[in-house]
Amino acid sequence: MQDARLEPRLEFVTCASPAGLHRMAYWEWGDPANDEVLVCVHGLTRSGRDFDTLARRLADRYRVVCPDVVGRGRSDWLSNPAFYTVPQYVSDMVTLLARLRPARLAWLGTSMGGLIGLALSGAAVYAQAMLAMRPHAGMLPPSEGVRLDKLVLNDVGPRLETGALARIGQYVGEPAEFESFDAAVAAMRANSTTFGPHTDAQWAELGRYLYPEQGGKWVKHYDLALAQALAAQTPQELAAGEQILWRAYDTVACPILIVRGEQSDLLTRATVEEMLARNPRAQAHEVAGVGHAPTLMADEQVEPVAAFLLG
Repeated sequence: MQDARLEPRLEFVTCASPAGLHRMAYWEWGDPANDEVLVCVHGLTRSGRDFDTLARRLADRYRVVCPDVVGRGRSDWLSNPAFYTVPQYVSDMVTLLARLRPARLAWLGTSMGGLIGLALSGAAVYAQAMLAMRPHAGMLPPSEGVRLDKLVLNDVGPRLETGALARIGQYVGEPAEFESFDAAVAAMRANSTTFGPHTDAQWAELGRYLYPEQGGKWVKHYDLALAQALAAQTPQELAAGEQILWRAYDTVACPILIVRGEQSDLLTRATVEEMLARNPRAQAHEVAGVGHAPTLMADEQVEPVAAFLLG
């Protein structure tokens, strides 16, 4: 009999946006009856399969759930790309949590996934501020928020450095198709040097779910229209969004682990220090030789996170 920890189950949940209904895929590890749940949410152009190594490590303790955020992976694409925003993603996660019904909930978010976790945990603050700033900016979280037992923020915080955002935005909307999987992985490696050193096998694993084969070509797994929502953000909205996220972060009432890549250009040491000062429940761990963002594949990256979540 195959060990259920070794491979995930693919499930779907139907979510709503102002443009209609869409399905969000999620990968589930461990005992499906376990009501102690760890939700792991990926970065902007990644997928739920980024967390395979961590999920195998933690599936004995948690039901580990790793969604493909809408517009990525096995999830549907939105008919209106204007709703590729954090409020919509939070709404989708609330729908997912209603399906999962956790008794205890831990959250691990890499980059964008961390912002979603912050907004979800501080939903009352976030919803009120978003309604004031952008009354029609997608679905909003419930006013009472979601109670988290633990929160891991992987190389992200309320303050996002604009230089890093510009770097990331350069390649998000670029169309790309490749004649072979190896060529696709080579391109991913060129755009992902900030991930730090990885073996060839690890790079192949990182690319496996990002470049599905379609019609004899290997193409990006996500909706290129994600770039439209990024480009639509004004400097004023980014500044206002930072203040909203700080307010949400200040209200987080559970233990927080801030993981930072030593060379990260998105999350600075100064921001981490401010996060530690503003919330006494937070602690930090820095990953040597890595920028944005640690991939949580190597043992030396997985074990500090596992110790925090299992402690």
